[in-house]
Amino acid sequence: MKYLIKDFQYYLEREKGAANHTVSAYLRDLEQYRVFLEKYHQLKNPKQIQEKHLDGFIKSLNKRLSNKTVARKLASIRSFHQFLLREKEVNDDITKSFSTPKVKATLPNILTVDQVVRLLEEVDKQTPLGLRNKALIELIYGSGLRVSELLDITLEDIHLNQGYLMVHGKGSKDRMVPLSDMASIAIRKYMLESRSVLLKDQKTKTLFLNQYGRSLSRQGFFKVLKQLAKDAGIEEECSPHTLRHSFATHLLENGMDLRTLQALLGHEDISTTQIYTHISQKRIKEVYEKTHPRAKEEENV
Repeated sequence: MKYLIKDFQYYLEREKGAANHTVSAYLRDLEQYRVFLEKYHQLKNPKQIQEKHLDGFIKSLNKRLSNKTVARKLASIRSFHQFLLREKEVNDDITKSFSTPKVKATLPNILTVDQVVRLLEEVDKQTPLGLRNKALIELIYGSGLRVSELLDITLEDIHLNQGYLMVHGKGSKDRMVPLSDMASIAIRKYMLESRSVLLKDQKTKTLFLNQYGRSLSRQGFFKVLKQLAKDAGIEEECSPHTLRHSFATHLLENGMDLRTLQALLGHEDISTTQIYTHISQKRIKEVYEKTHPRAKEEENV
C-alpha cells in the first residue's frame, strides 16, 4: 500500500497538477486509511480490501468527525481506488456503492465594503510591514486571489505598468488577472519603500516577505488579518478566504456576469461560482428586512 500511495502521489502531482496542499490532504487521509486497514484487518494488499473494511473505516470516522470531514476523506479514498483500478492493481472499485455523507450547505462569510475600508484604515502605513500589509489586502480583495496564489506571486508575475498580474492557480493553470488602481499603488509603494528593507541580505523573487526577509506564510498572513480585524472592531470571521469571497460577492452585486467572475476566480466549473448568487440573494433579503417598513409583521398588531 505504501508504494501504491507513492505512485498515487506522483499521479496527483505530475499528471493532475494538483496543488501541494491538496496532495498533502490526500496523503494524510490515505495514510490514516492504510494504518486502519493494517491495524484492524492486517491488510497490506489492496486486492484484499472489501466493502466491509471500508465500511468499518467510515463508521470509525463517523463516531468522532463531522460529515464534511468524512466526506472529504471518502473523496480521497474514492480517488485512490479509482486510480488503482485504472492501473489494474485491483479488479473492482469497492467505493462505488458508498454514498457521500450529506453536508449541510453553508454560505461563506463575507465583509461589507465598509468593513474592508476599516480593515485597511487600521494598517500602519509608516512601517515596512504596514506597507506590505496594505499591499496584501488591496491585492487579495482587489483581485480575489486564493491565499496560495497571493503568497506565490513573484516579481516576474507583476506587470504594474500594464495593470495586470499573472496568477499560477490550481492544477498548474495560469490566468491573467487585472490589477485595481488601489492595488497597483499599494504594491508599487511596498516595492519601492518596504520590500528591500524586509529583504535584508536574503535573495528571493517572492513578492511578499516576512520580517526576516523570507516568504510570508499562510499562517503569518492569517495572523495579520486576525489582528487587523480585531483592531477594526470587526466581529465576523476574517481570513484570506473571507476577502476572496467578499471580492466575488461585491462584484456580482455591482452587475458582473457569472462567466467573467468565473474567469477572475479561476473556477473550473461555473457551479462553484454560482454560490455567490446565493450570497447576494441572502444579503438583498437582509437589507430589505432592515429597511422596508412593511418587511416584517409589526409586534402587537
